[in-house]
Order: sequence, then structure tokens, then C-alpha cells
Amino acid sequence: MNVYVAGSLWVVGAVGLGALIAYLVRRYGLDEGRPDNNDAAGQAFTIVGGLHAAVIAFVLISLFDAASTVRDSSYEESQSLVAASWAADALPEPARTEIRELAVGYADTVVNREWPRMRDGDVLPEEGWDQLDRMRAVVDTADVPGDDDWLTSRKTEVADSLLDVFKERQARLNAVQDNNVGMVVWFVLIGGSVIFVLLPNLFGGTKSLTHVVIVSTLAAATTLLLFAIFQMQNPFAGGSKVGPDAFSQAIERLR
Repeated sequence: MNVYVAGSLWVVGAVGLGALIAYLVRRYGLDEGRPDNNDAAGQAFTIVGGLHAAVIAFVLISLFDAASTVRDSSYEESQSLVAASWAADALPEPARTEIRELAVGYADTVVNREWPRMRDGDVLPEEGWDQLDRMRAVVDTADVPGDDDWLTSRKTEVADSLLDVFKERQARLNAVQDNNVGMVVWFVLIGGSVIFVLLPNLFGGTKSLTHVVIVSTLAAATTLLLFAIFQMQNPFAGGSKVGPDAFSQAIERLR
């Protein structure tokens, strides 16, 4: 489902539910003493609203930063892969050809096999790790004369670039597990949102229509924030998903 359609459905449902509750409270609730409670209810509303806004802001900012980090990390991983392949062009055969073929195969594995699984939150195959291990083994066994400083430096550069690929790959895989919002956080977010939207029903002095509009607006705004968190909790899926563009570009450079 389109993210805008899904978000609209979330908001419409929240507005309808909030408006219904506000109407029932004004229609069948007790009005006696409600205007006199405005000061106490206002203080409670301010405290709850401030705490809830702080929690939502913290979660949203952390998820946004995580998505930006994943995007930057994917480009660093692909750039290190390309750098390793280009540096390996100076190595003797068969190491030069094998490293380039393995680099292309690794990038293709990330794009066509790993990225769809990361999008769905599934376990990744070991093929990517195996390809990197084979590249490392090829570099280690490359026959480079010990008195040739330039070739030795090229071999060292390939090894260093592959180490960077290993590090960025591990960070990418960690992002699949680490950035999901836990059940406890969701409980706090949803529970706080319900309390925040229901508290205005304690206020008195406003007309019924005005009261319904106020509660519906709060429900809509809170639901939009919850929907944004839901969409951003997996950096490889949802409305702010990070695509495998970096590795697609790497394939083009290596072929």
C-alpha cells in the first residue's frame, strides 16, 4: 500500500475515534464542576504533553539519524569494495581477475539477495561473507616479490580496503536488528498518545463542536507522528527506506 494512502487511513481512523469519544463525553458525560477543573487539568495536560513530546522527538531523531548513517555506510562499503578492486589491478594474475570477479559477485549478492531480505527483516544468507573471505584469501596468497615496494603497497591497500568493507558490512547488518522500535517503546508511545488525546476531555467551558475539533486535531497530529515512527523503524523499508543504489553504481564501475 502506498505510504500516503496508509498514513491517511491511520489519520482518518484516529480522527474518527477521537471525535466519537469527544462527542460521547460531551453528550453523556457529567458536566458538573468541569470548568473548575481546567487549572488542574491544564497542568496535567502540560506535563503529559511535554513528556510525550520528548519521547516522540527522541525516537524520531534517533531513527532519522540511523537512516542517514545506513545510507552513508552503504556508500562507504561500496566505495571500499571498488577501491579494493582497482588496487588489485596492479597484482599479478590470477589474483587480479579473481578479486574483480569476486567484487562484482559480492555487489550483485548485496543488491539482489541481501537487500530484499533486509527489507523484510529476514535472515541473510552466508554468501556475502563467503565471497569476502575468498577475496581475503586471494589477497593473502597473491605472489608479490618482497623487494617490489610498489606491488607490496598495492597488496596492502587491497587488504586495508577489504577490512573497511568488512566493518561497514557488519554495521549494515547490525542496523537491521538495532533500529527496530521495541515493544516497550511502542507501549510507551501508544499509551502516552492515548492519555495525551483523552486528557482534553477533562476541560470544560468550550462548545461541543469546538471540543470535538480540538480532540480530533490532537488525535490526528499524534497519529501522524506514530505513523512516521512506524515507517522509519526499518531503514531498509517503509517511507524513508535506503536502497542499494551504492552497490548498483559499484557494479557499473567494476564491469
